[in-house]
Amino acid sequence: MDISAILDGTLNGLDKGVPGGASLRLRDAGKQGWNLLAEDLPLPVCVLKRDAIEANEKLMAKFLAATGAILAPHGKTSMSPQLFKRQLDAGAWAITLANVAQVQVARRFGVRRIVLANQLIGKQAIRYVLDELARDKAFEFFCLIDSPEGLAAIVDAARAKDLRGRIGVFLEGGMAGMRTGVRSHDGALALARAIKAAEPFVALRGVEGFEGLVSGPEGALKVTAFVEFLAKIAESVDAENLWGEGPAILTAGGSAFYDIVARRFAGLALKREKVTLIRSGCYLTHDSKMYDLAFDQIAHRMPEFAREGRPQSALEVWAYVQSRPEPTRVLVTLGKRDTAYDPFLPEPKLWYRPGTEPRAPQALAGHVCVSLNDQHGYLDVPADSPLRVGDMVGFGVSHPCLTFDKWRVMPIVDRDYGVVDAIRTFF
Repeated sequence: MDISAILDGTLNGLDKGVPGGASLRLRDAGKQGWNLLAEDLPLPVCVLKRDAIEANEKLMAKFLAATGAILAPHGKTSMSPQLFKRQLDAGAWAITLANVAQVQVARRFGVRRIVLANQLIGKQAIRYVLDELARDKAFEFFCLIDSPEGLAAIVDAARAKDLRGRIGVFLEGGMAGMRTGVRSHDGALALARAIKAAEPFVALRGVEGFEGLVSGPEGALKVTAFVEFLAKIAESVDAENLWGEGPAILTAGGSAFYDIVARRFAGLALKREKVTLIRSGCYLTHDSKMYDLAFDQIAHRMPEFAREGRPQSALEVWAYVQSRPEPTRVLVTLGKRDTAYDPFLPEPKLWYRPGTEPRAPQALAGHVCVSLNDQHGYLDVPADSPLRVGDMVGFGVSHPCLTFDKWRVMPIVDRDYGVVDAIRTFF
């Protein structure tokens, strides 16, 4: 990948979280001596913690080594080519994306293997992908198929361009009442036969599903049953030798149930060589609630992995206390434009009074974010809370995907909150 255009791009006060009057190259963000706690950055600002990212990388590497799975992290989480490069350099097999606009970003900076974890639909989307495949012989592309209509649209376009043997498809299985995907085994097998008949314009390279919308106390049981459904599809495809060339790729596994996926697919016996591909997008930054709770369940199901450690939240959004109009009510300079609020509101974790020594934030207990406006956050606080106007509050977030998309630039900080680098996002 070549991300020099990003690193050489201008960073200035038009980017939220960057000091007014600043004008520098992104690659020089870590050379300015900025420190969050010294108030060198305007708040609100969302930062990435370097040490946590590094620890999370190492933990995922241990999981992959233990299970034999490979990783195509979902790039829609961060939409940062700098992080894509980091993930690929660390051994990721591909980058997963959700739509062609995201594919265009990845291709602009040289991602060579892409999994579109979605249906490739629409004239412009299909045209772009086929043109990229024709232009770059090293580009590998995979997408999902769950209908004869979707298959026909891709095949017709590929035939018109005489583009053969370049489009790998994953037959998508789905759950009743949920998102995309074939709902029955017989329907899936009929579609697999149709894909085989459409060679050489497409090739059936694997079986796919998405389990991440499952929730509730019986979530693990539902996911286990769904992965078993995908496994049965793969066995039937294998029995009829409907695969295209290459190993059969069995893929599911978002950021909450990747252990269930990796273990079941690892135990699946096929005649064709197989690969288990998980697609966690949030492992790199983790969070303070949604995926932290999910990891508790992974640790329960896979205690031998949990002994290696647990992921750390690398995302924090910092804001000022701007008003304390009542003893138990604090207003902060953070709102829906700055942080995820689905499925959980941000959690006030840390606080710091500018100018005090040592320059280190303190833990904040008993303080709860109860509501957000566009630019205001409402905290319920104890009457004896130390917070006063001008104090800084650090929030843990839930659902990293919906926090990244609020920021075009995110500083990377060390353990003392000194800025050591920065990333740019492309949402």
